[in-house]
Amino acid sequence: MQAIISIKNLTKTYATGFSALKGINLDIRRGEIFALLGPNGAGKTTLINVICGVVNPSEGTVLADGHDVVADYRAARSLIGLVPQEVSTDAFESVWATVSFSRGLFGKPANPAHIEKTLKALSLWDKKDAMIRTLSGGMKRRVMIAKALSHDPQILFLDEPTAGVDVELRRDMWNMVRGLRESGVTIILTTHYIEEAEEMADRIGVIRKGEIILVEDKAVLMEKLGKKQLKLHLQHPLSSIPEGLGGKQLELSPDGNMLIYTFDAQSHETGIAGLLRQLSEHGVDFKDLQSSQSSLEEIFVSLVKA
Repeated sequence: MQAIISIKNLTKTYATGFSALKGINLDIRRGEIFALLGPNGAGKTTLINVICGVVNPSEGTVLADGHDVVADYRAARSLIGLVPQEVSTDAFESVWATVSFSRGLFGKPANPAHIEKTLKALSLWDKKDAMIRTLSGGMKRRVMIAKALSHDPQILFLDEPTAGVDVELRRDMWNMVRGLRESGVTIILTTHYIEEAEEMADRIGVIRKGEIILVEDKAVLMEKLGKKQLKLHLQHPLSSIPEGLGGKQLELSPDGNMLIYTFDAQSHETGIAGLLRQLSEHGVDFKDLQSSQSSLEEIFVSLVKA
């Protein structure tokens, strides 16, 4: 699939000598939802700010739909909508006025029908005449998204878009983002809510200490790195695992009522049949069993700790 954002050998080193980005190479596909994950200080926001022209790179190139974000800044930036982490709007403007003004900043002619459509999509229509200062935190964040969409961008960056937002509003935003993707907008999402990436993303990138350490389709990532667990609920608690049983893949729960067997679901030989046979030989009976797949959160934590 064609890349709408192409990043080659991107480096950002500040005057202090701190290297925030180190040789980033990344292509983001047109029309996808791409989730960028990483711990605090990993370089997520710096990378977004470079792509959006807020921060100049030290080395390397970034193209937005073929336009260099430095040499052809105006053309590149006109393609991009940015919703930053911080909620920053004119407190004494109305919702309608601030969103309309944002459209004008990009040289776009007035289009009340588009502003109306955007506000309705974000459940802001009944607040169109309200002053920004009177809105709740969640509503202010919706206004930030409306401003970013005011000039019909092809690319939308959402930097921690649901931080501090209640669960209901978060679900509304997820539905809105899916709708934007269906209309052809490319979405790049940074988030601390792992379930957000797991729910929405087509591909996932992990950044650590200024370096991209992994980019993968979500389903493939889960398949490659996800482990499965078989949990056996015992008829009678054990004080310890019988000697020679299960090896390192087998754990006993603290209360002794459950054996937990971790295995690779993609392997030709999971070892489950052998384990069950060994349990019978050792006189260990179980009353129930269940299996579970590793979550994206567990995979992410294992990657950033590596």
